[in-house]
Amino acid sequence: MSTQPLAAVAAAIVACEKCPRLRRHCREVARTKVARFRDQEYWGKPVPGFGDPRARLLLVGLAPGAQGANRTGRMFTGDSSGDWLYEALHRFDFATQAESTSRDDGMRLVDCYIAAAGRCAPPDNKPTPAELVRCRPYLEAELAALDRVTVVVTLGRIAHEAFLRASGWWARLPAAERPEFGHGRITPLPDGRVLIASFHPSRQNTNTGRLTRSMWHAVFAAARERLKPSQAARRLAR
Repeated sequence: MSTQPLAAVAAAIVACEKCPRLRRHCREVARTKVARFRDQEYWGKPVPGFGDPRARLLLVGLAPGAQGANRTGRMFTGDSSGDWLYEALHRFDFATQAESTSRDDGMRLVDCYIAAAGRCAPPDNKPTPAELVRCRPYLEAELAALDRVTVVVTLGRIAHEAFLRASGWWARLPAAERPEFGHGRITPLPDGRVLIASFHPSRQNTNTGRLTRSMWHAVFAAARERLKPSQAARRLAR
């Protein structure tokens, strides 16, 4: 897996059947639907990564939302978490639009790629440790293919640990030296990359005020400060 280009990794993700519990759940959600989306055809399959193959910024999320990416087939697309994410990416010139609604809405990411710890929507948003282990080779393969990444933003504690494990730093660093998770925490890694941790933009965090817009924007401002865009990239993002 680790030597495959991104297109091949994406195809392998979409075809994956490693986790029966997750596949049953995603298919059942796609079959029953919710009332507001009853006229739409759900994706219902594992969701591949999305973005610029030459990205310097990598975002790692938790897993697709049942009524978001599991419906639309694109990471962080079609739910409130995606509303928060793409607004921030557009604000800081990493995306061509501030809203992501479907796979064919014209959205493009600029110098940015979105991956996840898990690729299937889990019941109650809680993948099991074994499911995360089975999904890890896909993130490992994406990391190998995305050889220009210099800044990584992890969205939530599970995503944070997933990146450290997939990148090898969990095993290589003594426990006391592993980058701790904490919103806004910035950690230089031994290979020169910078790791920025953030709370996930879930309703549980945004509706309670645990994650505010200013806190959220500060994460992407920190990423942008380390990744100065070219004029061409600014024009594309606008």
